[in-house]
Amino acid sequence: MKKYKEPDFQTRISAAADARNEVMEKLRTRAPVDPEVAAARAAAAQAREAAQQEKHRLARLAAEERKAEKQAKALEAAAEKAAKAAKKQKPELTEAERKAARDARYLARKNR
Repeated sequence: MKKYKEPDFQTRISAAADARNEVMEKLRTRAPVDPEVAAARAAAAQAREAAQQEKHRLARLAAEERKAEKQAKALEAAAEKAAKAAKKQKPELTEAERKAARDARYLARKNR
């Protein structure tokens, strides 16, 4: 049985050149692209791009709509909270009302 012999530098270079030449020959012999097929491919790519842009536009609109709804809910909640706070808050008494309440307390203390 023969021993494996490592290829030398010149052999490797020539093998690489042969492989490169084979690939180049395949590219040269390949049929040219039909202009109708190229136009169809370009139209399909353009349609795909337009559909993708429309999809992104709709997604942005949906996101903006969700954001607007969220802001409306927040404003509504803030208004509701303010209304509850206003209901809980005691109305400011006028000077005459404060004086009448104070006199009533004094009178109640005197009568005890």
